[in-house]
Amino acid sequence: MTVVPGADSRRIETPNGVMTTLASPSQGAAGQVAMWRVDAKPGMVGPVHAFDAELVWTWLDGRAVVELGGERYEVSAGDTMVLPADVSRRMFADGERGFVSVVVAPPGAQVYNPGGVSEADACDLAPKDDERLVPPWVR
Repeated sequence: MTVVPGADSRRIETPNGVMTTLASPSQGAAGQVAMWRVDAKPGMVGPVHAFDAELVWTWLDGRAVVELGGERYEVSAGDTMVLPADVSRRMFADGERGFVSVVVAPPGAQVYNPGGVSEADACDLAPKDDERLVPPWVR
C-alpha cells in the first residue's frame, strides 16, 4: 500500500486550468492506473485531441459540454463518462463555474492530434502535429 500525501500531488497549470496528479507510477504508486483532478477555468474551450486508451471522467462540480466523435454531451456534477480510445474529443467548461473532474487512465496513455495537425494556439504541453506523448499528469 502507498499513501500519496496531498502535499506531494503534482500540479500542472495549463492555459485551460490545473491538472493535479493524485496517483501515478512516477509518484511511487498506482502501477495499473493514473488518476488526476482537472480544475477547468470558467468558459474554457479545450483543444481537439484523442487518447490511445480509454479514460473515465467523473464530474465533481460545475458543468461541461463534451464533444466526442461528433456527438455533444452535457455533463454536470455526479455524471461519469467513459471516453473510448482513439475517438476525437473536445471539452467546453461552463462559463460561470467551469468544472472539476477526476480522471482515471492507464499509466502511459498517450494523447495526440486526431488529424495529425496541431491547433495554431496549442499550448507548449500539447502534442505537435502527428506527435504522441504522455501528458505530465499521467506519468
